[in-house]
Amino acid sequence: MHPSVARLIELVAPASAPRAVDWERIETALGTALPDDYKEIVEVYGGGVFDETLWILEPDCADPDYDLIAQTREQDQVLAELWGAGEPKPAELQAGARVIPWANTEGSGHYLYWLIQPGQKPAEWTVMLNEGRGPEWERHSQTCAEFLVGVMTGDTESVYFPDLPPEVHQFDSNADIL
Repeated sequence: MHPSVARLIELVAPASAPRAVDWERIETALGTALPDDYKEIVEVYGGGVFDETLWILEPDCADPDYDLIAQTREQDQVLAELWGAGEPKPAELQAGARVIPWANTEGSGHYLYWLIQPGQKPAEWTVMLNEGRGPEWERHSQTCAEFLVGVMTGDTESVYFPDLPPEVHQFDSNADIL
C-alpha cells in the first residue's frame, strides 16, 4: 500500500465498503493507466468527500458531477474552450502535457488534476489545482495521495484550502450521501 494511503487511513476511517472497480475498462476509456495511489484510495474509500471539502472523483459514479470519466470529458471541453478564448494556458501544459481531474472542492469550483508530462509513468504524475472561477493554477510536486494527506494535515500549503486542516477529520462516501 502507498505510504500516503496508509497515513490517510490513520487520519480517517473509511465510511463504508466501496464498489468494485473495473480498472482495465476505466483506463481504456481514459486512454491511460492511472496512479496506484489513486486506485488504492478508491478501493479503500470509494468516491466521496474528505473534511467536507475535497471530493474524490469515482469511476462509474451514478452522479456525473462526481464521476471520473464524465468529469474528465467535461473538463477537457471546458479547458479547451477557455484556452481557445484566450485564457492563459499554464506553462506546464505547453509541450504535449495534459491534465486529468481526480478531485474537486465542495462549493468553490476548484479542480485537482494530475499533470501528465509526455513519457511519464502514472506514479510520477503530480498535482495541479485550477481555481475554477479564474485562470490561476497551483502546482504541487506530490502524488494525489501525498497532496490529499498533506492538505488534511497542514503539511502542504495551498491558498485554496484556508479551512484545512480541521480538528477532526471525516469522510462521507458517495454511497452514503448521493
